[in-house]
Amino acid sequence: MKNLRHKKRKLLFLFALIVLLTAFWMPDSSSHKIKYIERSSDKVKVEEVAGEKWLIWLYNNPVGRLSTKAIVKRKFVSGWYGKMMDSPKSQEKISSFISTYDIDTSIAIMEDFSNFNEFFIRKLKKSARPIDAMENSVASPADGKVLAWENLDESDFIVKGYKFNLSEYLQDDELAKKFAGGSMMLFRLCPTDYHRFHFPVSGVVEENKKIDGDYYSVSPIAIKKIVELFCLNKRELTLIGTKDFGDIIMSEIGATMVGSIINTYVGDTVAKGQEKGYFKFGGSSVLLIFEKGKVTIDRDILENTKKGFETKIFMGERVAIGKE
Repeated sequence: MKNLRHKKRKLLFLFALIVLLTAFWMPDSSSHKIKYIERSSDKVKVEEVAGEKWLIWLYNNPVGRLSTKAIVKRKFVSGWYGKMMDSPKSQEKISSFISTYDIDTSIAIMEDFSNFNEFFIRKLKKSARPIDAMENSVASPADGKVLAWENLDESDFIVKGYKFNLSEYLQDDELAKKFAGGSMMLFRLCPTDYHRFHFPVSGVVEENKKIDGDYYSVSPIAIKKIVELFCLNKRELTLIGTKDFGDIIMSEIGATMVGSIINTYVGDTVAKGQEKGYFKFGGSSVLLIFEKGKVTIDRDILENTKKGFETKIFMGERVAIGKE
């Protein structure tokens, strides 16, 4: 009997040791580096990811994945962290963040901030982000890294073998039919980016819709493991009617530690480059969906996507043109 109890204690100890070691095991970060193409130089760069080790652990460690599903994806976690970034104490984080990620604050309207979120949602001088003046162009709605697909009915989305489900994402079968076979652009904003988003075209806002959901990370580190997360996350949809591009869906996607998606525009008639809103702290994404045959996406962005690279883009740059 004593031997049996001793064996049980030994097995329990070994089990506890395995759990403890698993919890602290960190996957090799070198295999998770995010490479992208800088549009201005056409060079391949490696992204400096804020909280990289934490993200790798959450989506690649067994205990981390369990924590993500049980806790991290929940609204209260992102809400709690968002409130922390609103507190005066969070001001202490600003200078080290600017220094670590080499952020140019001289292009911001304000250079002194009372908390981290105030810095995070900083407005930029108009001269910092000129809007493409071509009449039938589509301007990038945000700073970030973009992927693009010409035809959603023919393209694999993010990872080979997983098709983006438009109906599931929109939660509207009729709207999904309208945009079937259309084009899509995904703009990913990381925490170091300018976090206000703008209208990519001029037009009339026809509909707004909020869809509740979780708060998974939108980093490629996470997407490799949970490619369906775009249909799981909280998101907002805006249907924009235009003269030159047909109807366009612009959608903002929440993510881990995004305190809120805030729309700031007023009225139904909007102009290309006009501010639409902002994300509070965290990485996030903006999705543009076009009707079939209405736009031609810039070739460099499409080619980079086919090669598996995002393209670094700035708000206001041309990303597509309308078809005649």
